[in-house]
Amino acid sequence: MKIIGTGSALPSLEVTNDMLAEFLDTNDEWISSRTGIRSRRLRSTETLVDLAVSASRSALESAGLNPEEIDFCICSNVANNYVTPAMSCIIQQHIGSHCPCFDLNGACAGFLDAMEVAEALLKTDRAENILIVCAEEPSRFCNWERRETSILFADGAGAVVVSKGDALKAIRLTTVPNRDVIVYQRRLETTPFEVPGVDVTEPLKMNGREVFRMAVETSQRDLHAMMEETGISADMIDYYVLHQANLRIISSIREHLGQPEYKFPTNIERTGNISSASIPILLDELYSAGRLKKGDMLALSAFGAGFVSGSAIIEWTK
Repeated sequence: MKIIGTGSALPSLEVTNDMLAEFLDTNDEWISSRTGIRSRRLRSTETLVDLAVSASRSALESAGLNPEEIDFCICSNVANNYVTPAMSCIIQQHIGSHCPCFDLNGACAGFLDAMEVAEALLKTDRAENILIVCAEEPSRFCNWERRETSILFADGAGAVVVSKGDALKAIRLTTVPNRDVIVYQRRLETTPFEVPGVDVTEPLKMNGREVFRMAVETSQRDLHAMMEETGISADMIDYYVLHQANLRIISSIREHLGQPEYKFPTNIERTGNISSASIPILLDELYSAGRLKKGDMLALSAFGAGFVSGSAIIEWTK
């Protein structure tokens, strides 16, 4: 594959750390020193569909394609108001395409999961152009009376259009089963036959220390494995576009790889953690700002609940 278009959309409401400190036992220094986040975007007047559709339309415009030229639409989404139909079906209706579409839930690594599926579709001649949309609102999973998770997460959507090409040099997905490191259970309807206590629901829970350890370990492992597979060294990578989960995680991965800070662009300080949407949003920002040049080699890496991880090395050809 190659990436031929990018798009992103963030909610209009910016929520600073000082605004959170008005109702949470925290302050700007406590949050920013531990996470790197100073503000984040949260849904207020927009819906998640609004953001997903806007990002999709921007990606199509960037690619120079109309909706009818899209052969598949893949949406990465952890949860939203619609259990069914799939978010991809709703996006499709709004943008006016008529291709097959489906959702996947790869947690924060969902963009890499979607890339792997798209690559397979392109290789088997099932498609020429594929729209990947990551639409996430993890702020809706949090208990907003507790600071442990509510300070981290935000909302938004990122999208790319991929088509046939040889820009993808390697891609790797892994899973190390660990359900309890990050878990969110939501309530479904009950039945007359349900045994009391079996259906457990709770807001997002996260073991921060374990997430940090597993994120750093899995990202390093995946990146080194791909470099060995391709013969592309760490020094040959122009940019490392990592999941924007925590600035300290990103810094730790950078130090282990022995690479300069400028190779690790971030936006977490003003966007927060937007789950699988963080990488495509950052890609769109980098391209729109003119920082990505044709021929640049990018290393992508993400990690999340499961515990899942995904990485890719791709050449920028746009």
